[in-house]
Amino acid sequence: MFTGIVQGIARIASIHDRPGLRTYRLEFPPGFCQGLEIGASVAVDGVCLTVTALHGEREAEFDVMQQSLAVTTLGGYVQNGRVNVERAAREGAEIGGHPLSGHVDFTAPIAAIRRLENNYVLRIALPPAWLPYIFAKGYIALNGASLTIAEVDRQAAWFEVWLIPETLRMTVFAEKAAGAALNIEIERSTQVIVDTVHAILEDKLGALLPALEALLQQPGKALKDSL
Repeated sequence: MFTGIVQGIARIASIHDRPGLRTYRLEFPPGFCQGLEIGASVAVDGVCLTVTALHGEREAEFDVMQQSLAVTTLGGYVQNGRVNVERAAREGAEIGGHPLSGHVDFTAPIAAIRRLENNYVLRIALPPAWLPYIFAKGYIALNGASLTIAEVDRQAAWFEVWLIPETLRMTVFAEKAAGAALNIEIERSTQVIVDTVHAILEDKLGALLPALEALLQQPGKALKDSL
């Protein structure tokens, strides 16, 4: 498990491809690898990866299978690229963000960036299928960083997050341009609640549910969005 509090930025030192597998060698900030062992978990841009080899005091290798490369942004990374990293949370550790599994749900592009005084706003274009799980003031994880959703537009299918200078300093978000894809993990308890309530409604309402959904879609909303 991870907390969504990014602990630093790592550099992709090398990439090695083999049939069905890609190995990333990352160079971490000083002190990051202290106590790190083979088999340990590290979130790399929000993707939970397992340490497969250690090199000196600052480098480690991770094997990534084709499925993970296909459903995350990892497949497009190049040597010398920079990524957010976080060590797995230890028992009793303070959770400053929200609990994350490191299992990315989907990727989505940055639709727009607004640079304000001491604030940095990212607007994320959202696949409509995931809209039911996105709520203003709710949690979301972008490239492994736990962030609060500031605003949601369900008709236009986007949401926004605001970043403070410290978040920009500790992450790679300042290096991203509009159009760049991000790894997104939704808040799991929200997903469970929404799916459970919808399943109950389907069970209770049966054939009436499609008609109710059609009615609610007239002003641009789906039934799940109203839960």
